[in-house]
Amino acid sequence: EVQLVESGGGLVQAGGSLRLSCAASGFTLDDYAIGWFRQAPGKEREGVSCIDNSDGSTYYVDSVKGRFTISRDNAKNTVYLQMNSLKPEDTAVYYCAADSQDTPPDIATMCPLRDEYDYWGQGTQVTVSS
Repeated sequence: EVQLVESGGGLVQAGGSLRLSCAASGFTLDDYAIGWFRQAPGKEREGVSCIDNSDGSTYYVDSVKGRFTISRDNAKNTVYLQMNSLKPEDTAVYYCAADSQDTPPDIATMCPLRDEYDYWGQGTQVTVSS
């Protein structure tokens, strides 16, 4: 069964850190570009970061640059999102998604277009208290 499972969310105070994991089963993550998204209550799902599968290039939305780091461990078939200096506005459900890169990416970000992702996880809640 093909599956993406996020973990590592939780409640943290502002300024704290969390590391989210996105573990794949049923397919090999290093064949896919991976994106992290988040959705806060009443807001649209927002692309946070992505990592390419060929050259490892990365993208971050401006609001997390310098604070979040995406990385992949192909041996563990897992992608991570290290989140430091967390702010209350980072509170959201975080999702990872995998794309086989069989369609052109978003030219502005070089991330896969949101609707092109092949697989999605179920999400993990991140809550940052002030």
